[in-house]
Amino acid sequence: MTDTTFGPRGWTPERLGSLAGKTFVITGGNAGAGFQAARILLSKGARLVMLNRSAEKSTAAVKQLQAEFGAAADVSFVRMDLAELASVRAAAEEVLQTVPRIDALICNAAIAQVPTRTLTPDGFESQLGTNHYGHFLLSGLLFGRIEASGGRIVVVASLGYNMGIRTIQFDDMNWDHNYSPNPVYSQSKLAQMMFAYELQDRLRAACKEVGVFVCHPGASATSLIATSGGLMTRISWWLLSRTPLVQSAEKGSWPEVMCATEDGLEPRALYGPTGPMQTGGPVGKGTLNPHAHDKAVMQRLWTVSEAATGFSWDL
Repeated sequence: MTDTTFGPRGWTPERLGSLAGKTFVITGGNAGAGFQAARILLSKGARLVMLNRSAEKSTAAVKQLQAEFGAAADVSFVRMDLAELASVRAAAEEVLQTVPRIDALICNAAIAQVPTRTLTPDGFESQLGTNHYGHFLLSGLLFGRIEASGGRIVVVASLGYNMGIRTIQFDDMNWDHNYSPNPVYSQSKLAQMMFAYELQDRLRAACKEVGVFVCHPGASATSLIATSGGLMTRISWWLLSRTPLVQSAEKGSWPEVMCATEDGLEPRALYGPTGPMQTGGPVGKGTLNPHAHDKAVMQRLWTVSEAATGFSWDL
């Protein structure tokens, strides 16, 4: 059933008032839905800090945003590679030194459909290491600042969580024996969702007020597949993105902007397009399948993630 919380058109940026005085930190803000989210937030007077891997692309993105919103637009970037835990730690330290408040951390960056099994510098399968472990560590390192600001954490997931094995392959987290691009990507996005839902539970038990929300962009015309997918996957996506089945990157950004700004959202939910197959249509609360919050798996994943990243959350 279509969510009607925000009316028949769903949530749109028209609901936003002034965001002056608020600061948003976003990973992967120099392209795709992340860049479009940056545009929307800056248009409402927010301060925006992007955490991106490419300094060259980040500099170009900052120039483009300042050209659109004026030289006084408060947008900057910190170089960070989510695939390298040392880079995440260094970036988090720079943020803590230069950003006095964080109203929302938007975990937007991702890689997808990596054609051959690749390991991060820390020895993790690249999609799990980048999409999950990198954000798990970053969120933990910045949590104190987020909590002090009365802020929230937004995890940008994917409908891919419903594909693949629909759980975590604990006996072979690096997929040494049965690597396949799509199931491994799906597991990495499921892991992100499980992190968010387990964090919700732990915050509630600790009587902490930080909001944690999960969303997905639907099928959106972004550069995600083009930057990490294999040749045939890139060709297939290029063809599909030219059809009405795929919406613009701007519309794909609406769920994460909503989760970063809207009051009254439900924690144990998955927000995104609510049209057919949830690939497009009005933005609201969609279908969340129970395997995404299997408590035993979430708890085990949390323990594994703390060990992998060398970071223990203090809640």
